[in-house]
Amino acid sequence: MTSMAANLSALLTGSLCLYLVIALIKILHKYWWTPLRIQYAMNLQGIKGPPYKFIHGNNKETVKMKHEALSKPMASLSHDIFPRVNPPVYSRINSYGKNYLSWGGTTAQLFITEPELVKEVLKSSERAFPKRTSRERKRNEDEFALMILGDGLVTSEGEKWARQRKLANYAFHGDSLKSMTPAVIASVETMLERWKQFEGKEIDVFEDFRLLTSEVISRTAFGSSYLDGKKIFDMLLKLSVLTNRNLFKAKFPVISNFCKTADEIESEKLVKGIHNSVMEIVKKREEKVLNGEANSFGTDFLGLLVSAYHDADKKNRLSGQDLVDECKTFYFTGQETTNSALAWAVLLLAINPDWQEKARREVIEVFGNQNPHSEGIGRLKTMTMIINETLRLYPPINSMVRKVENEVQLGKLILPADLHVVVPIVALHHDPQLWGDDANLFKPERFSEGISNATKHNAAAYIPFGLGPRSCVGMSFAMTEAKTALSMILQRYTISLSPTYSHSPCTLLLLQPQHGIQVILHSL
Repeated sequence: MTSMAANLSALLTGSLCLYLVIALIKILHKYWWTPLRIQYAMNLQGIKGPPYKFIHGNNKETVKMKHEALSKPMASLSHDIFPRVNPPVYSRINSYGKNYLSWGGTTAQLFITEPELVKEVLKSSERAFPKRTSRERKRNEDEFALMILGDGLVTSEGEKWARQRKLANYAFHGDSLKSMTPAVIASVETMLERWKQFEGKEIDVFEDFRLLTSEVISRTAFGSSYLDGKKIFDMLLKLSVLTNRNLFKAKFPVISNFCKTADEIESEKLVKGIHNSVMEIVKKREEKVLNGEANSFGTDFLGLLVSAYHDADKKNRLSGQDLVDECKTFYFTGQETTNSALAWAVLLLAINPDWQEKARREVIEVFGNQNPHSEGIGRLKTMTMIINETLRLYPPINSMVRKVENEVQLGKLILPADLHVVVPIVALHHDPQLWGDDANLFKPERFSEGISNATKHNAAAYIPFGLGPRSCVGMSFAMTEAKTALSMILQRYTISLSPTYSHSPCTLLLLQPQHGIQVILHSL
């Protein structure tokens, strides 16, 4: 018996040792061998960058540079924001060239800023450069970001993406856009009524535009008021803060599988809360049909989603999770991107009174003192130039990422699997080689002949809404909303910059003013 027990103990000890050896080999393969192999392969092709460091990659240096940049406002009211909003990319482009390799933890990241390569990536098929690879879906990487968007239109792939894109195209294009104009106008009027108490006083337009864009997306896409969506917006905002805080935190092998951080626990609670809140809004829409108050679920975005949720054909039917993910995507992207664009546009108009006056004259010429209308919105040439230049200097989206699942060629480069290709938008938009020596100056006249003629280079030099098949489905809607809001503001006020304003653009998932944008409203 004693001998048998000893043999069993030895066997268990041997099995444990074998398990530990296999686990160690797997860890070393993932966290050491694979990164070094990728680094070596890219170095052979002339792509350099900061060396990989075990587990952390370049995260520590990245976080340090970001903290230093955000510790104080910019010395002057300059639009040369690239070094502040993305200091790691700015520094590494200067050190290693326009295309370089860096490391987000163990993830290899190829940053590209040559327009031809950018165009090739963004216009390629999903199979060559997907949003997410199947391996990442299994490993659940980027989990914080995925908590915000889920597997919605921004992150989904293949047939699922095509189905969701078709729904969104129907909801946000053509006649659907025209039908949204009254809701946008009503939301802006509510904001302007609130602004009456601030005439001649300071107001933070960034915070007010957050309310406006939340109200607009609630009314137009979900057929509800801001109050119905307020809980969702608040939870998404909290989730974005947690996501930003964890972007550059490396996960330790094995341990991270068993121990959840406080941020992970809080994020899961928020995700559950968002899910429940969305389904409450869906239930209200369903009850109207069941009670005979409505003949259909509606033709707005939520109505289309609920119809797909109840589709008799299983191939076209959305699951409950798909429905929630689509709602989260449009609540977040539809609100935050336009909020950012409007706020920076007002800043630029405040410090460029000549362009503010040109825009006002155009608005009065097209609309007089009446509210904007769909036909006139399309005739606002000066306003369009101003918004395009705003989106060039202050693009809401910081970067776009595509993944390499299997070895693929990009230009003359052979990219290995498990590489992320990153397009830093602000780098392209502020590149003097693409835009000239005045790249950091506000010059809307660049766009007087349209976007395609704004630079002698191809369209990939200007990509605030992306490019190719995955370009932003809400681009036309966002432009219409921005033109409508700015037109109605300029009909009523001249805008000047408050002396308390501190120029501090920063990236919290999207580009925004770190300390708000304070202006003074002067009634006309």
